[in-house]
Amino acid sequence: MHDNTVDRTTDGTGRLCDLTFEEIRKLNPAANHRLRNDFPDEKIPTLREAVTESLNHNLTIFFDVKGHANKATDALKKIYMEFPQLYNSSMVCSFLPEVIYKMRQTDQNVVTALTHRPWSLSHMADGKPRYDSFWRQSIFVVLDILLDWSMHNILWYLCGVSAFLMQKDYISPHYLKKWSAKGIQVVGWTVNTFDEKRYYESHLGSSYVTDSLLEDCAPHL
Repeated sequence: MHDNTVDRTTDGTGRLCDLTFEEIRKLNPAANHRLRNDFPDEKIPTLREAVTESLNHNLTIFFDVKGHANKATDALKKIYMEFPQLYNSSMVCSFLPEVIYKMRQTDQNVVTALTHRPWSLSHMADGKPRYDSFWRQSIFVVLDILLDWSMHNILWYLCGVSAFLMQKDYISPHYLKKWSAKGIQVVGWTVNTFDEKRYYESHLGSSYVTDSLLEDCAPHL
């Protein structure tokens, strides 16, 4: 699940942490999707079911880990042992350096990436401040500056990543060149419109994450 709640991505409501797996299993993850009429009876899969389906379609998997480093890496280690082809067709990525560091400690053969959006601690995706308090907001702005510097200068090396997933609006030819000199592949997210895709493919020559390769989707912040 992507969010802390199930409201946006399913036909259910409530916090994810308050629901049992049996309750989550009953939700329809296609309910709010633009293709919901084509997939009216979808069910939320287990990790193993999702991996099996993706491998059957020769898809590249990005395991986007939101937290719980120890539990997540233990679960992923078991999946990689059961499906060794994942070593050549998947990547473990996270905003949290501790997750990637733990994953590399658990299995050095797993391809990993750090995910980053500048100012994510102090601002929402639409640019609005996260906090009403001036001092609290100011503290998180400073923390954002430190995090951004650490990501680009220290953490990528300490975590042993092969790629860096960066919010699409911050990627430029110069940015790609800096990472290329370090041997790191940059992947932009989430590139949805036709113009953005054309820019990434023809001008930047960079990989990107998108909601659809076939359609011109709604812009993603």
